[in-house]
Amino acid sequence: MLDPKILKKDIDLIVKNLDKKKFHLDKDLFLNLDSNRKDIIAETESLQSKKNILSKEIGFLKSKGEGAENLTSEVELINLSLKDKKELLDISEVKFRDFLLNVPNILDKNVPSGNSEKDNKIIKFSKDKDLEKLNKVNFSDHSEIGKALKLYDSDTASNISGSRFSLLFGSLAQLHRALGSFMIDTHINEHKYTEVNVPLIVNSKSLVGTGQLPKFKDDLFEIKNKDDFFLIPTAEVPLTNIFKDKVLSEDDLPIMYASLSTCFRSEAGSYGKDTKGLIRQHQFDKVELVNAVNPDSSEESLNTLISHAEKILDLLCLPYRKILLCSGDTGFSSSITYDLEVWMPSQNSYREISSCSNFKDFQSRRMNIKYKNKLTKKKEYIHTLNGSGLAVGRTLAAIIENFQNDNGDIEIPEILRPYMNNMKFIKSHK
Repeated sequence: MLDPKILKKDIDLIVKNLDKKKFHLDKDLFLNLDSNRKDIIAETESLQSKKNILSKEIGFLKSKGEGAENLTSEVELINLSLKDKKELLDISEVKFRDFLLNVPNILDKNVPSGNSEKDNKIIKFSKDKDLEKLNKVNFSDHSEIGKALKLYDSDTASNISGSRFSLLFGSLAQLHRALGSFMIDTHINEHKYTEVNVPLIVNSKSLVGTGQLPKFKDDLFEIKNKDDFFLIPTAEVPLTNIFKDKVLSEDDLPIMYASLSTCFRSEAGSYGKDTKGLIRQHQFDKVELVNAVNPDSSEESLNTLISHAEKILDLLCLPYRKILLCSGDTGFSSSITYDLEVWMPSQNSYREISSCSNFKDFQSRRMNIKYKNKLTKKKEYIHTLNGSGLAVGRTLAAIIENFQNDNGDIEIPEILRPYMNNMKFIKSHK
């Protein structure tokens, strides 16, 4: 949520900034909502002041043994007016907050202008030693390889649950589990995150806090037999809400949490896209990284967070590139986002495998997360960041395609072999 004081002060600049995000900010509506709210507050304060004066006069008259019926009647009328004003103010505050909750975060100055993913800026490619994989030919799709190995089955999963679900068997299921364990172990042991096991069900307030609600309800799985419960679209939601309504110690920052969890997304806007395979599933596992940081260090923290996600890809020897998203492709809550895209040979393209964002104080304002600034002695909003470290299913798909052999076997990346009983290949049974 944006600071309403800054929004009012810099309204024209912010309108132009959000235009780049393809969002039209209704300037007149905002100013009217703000003015109406402040008018009611001023009227309430005036009535309260008048009531206080009258109450003192009543007390003075009674102390002298004199009657104060007329003044008492006037106070009763003021009380009725105050009750009406409170109801009006409550309505006005709700409208004002609802307006702010639907306004996206402003863009960082380093975000390039653009309308879509075609305008995203390539920052770098992975190391040259990995790029030799790009020169191979005749790659099979990961789902076809999995089916040939009789270790992947989307048809039966569809009968059980519907489209965009998969069954993994045997050594492929083991490799999927190994990937998640390897990722979380790396972040805990090397990058010094604290591991958190999170709830997979959250309430709407938690989703409002991170920015999925109210705007993106169609992307969520709502639990219909329970009021106000949803399956998590990402562990970002429960992880960030750990800090809700708290004042953190500056000495404790940064706080770095990591969680390996199952995630659920309806993919409402993805009809016809990636209908087969592990790229776009309703249910998937992902390691999520969340940082709560001092505002002075959030830019540096974002670079560090990205490097943590890159480390996983480097250790797996998967070809990838780093992308800075343009203004039109940057998400609702994010101020700046970098994507890591892994090479998918069967598609002859790079696909997103991690998204790392700096939200600055956007989420902390929605969740009232502050820290005590030792220098100013004031409570100030923290900055929050998060990133995927990584999406497990997409990483599995990338390994299957990049490590496939001509005979249909899948070579297991060396770093994962200790998690696989030192197995070197998932072999075809042709």
